[in-house]
Amino acid sequence: MKEKIIAKAGEMFLKLGFKSITMDDIAGEMCISKKTIYKYFCNKEILVEESVQLLHKEVHKLIEEAISKNFNAIAENFEIRRMFAEMFKSSDTSPIYQLKKHYPEIYHNALKFQIEECEFCFRQNIEKGIEQKLYRSDLNVEVYVKFYYYLIFSINENTPSEAEAETLEFEALEYHTRAMATADGIIELEKQLKNVNI
Repeated sequence: MKEKIIAKAGEMFLKLGFKSITMDDIAGEMCISKKTIYKYFCNKEILVEESVQLLHKEVHKLIEEAISKNFNAIAENFEIRRMFAEMFKSSDTSPIYQLKKHYPEIYHNALKFQIEECEFCFRQNIEKGIEQKLYRSDLNVEVYVKFYYYLIFSINENTPSEAEAETLEFEALEYHTRAMATADGIIELEKQLKNVNI
């Protein structure tokens, strides 16, 4: 039952916001008593924290799934972006923005994991792109990892609307890719951009 509550709460938090969803809302949606929820979670903060941990696992799984498809480095980034857009499509407000605003302590704890996960993913992608000659071989990999990380997290932390955050993330991905791409990389980027606009 605990896992079911976490999963349902996470789904509702993502869709309607961490602040606006109450324990009553979750109990009503699941057709259980609020007492049942409090049996496993003494307050909403703990439920939010566990929901965020579950979300991290789902994000990690999503990234692994995208990488396992063996796309080239540029196509891989576009696939990850597409999968994230699908995952967060029901959100009206950016989950990261909400978490930072309403549950700063949980947000800061979550951030440590996000930094490691994202930096590892970005680094792996850049090294793959260099190997495939889609990204320039003279790149300072660590600097570009940081550039992209700060860009993406700045968008998510400061943009209340999920739709606007998604648009800005797409622009950031194009900007990031163009900055690193070789001539072959630009050809691949243009191909990916055409596919997105269909």
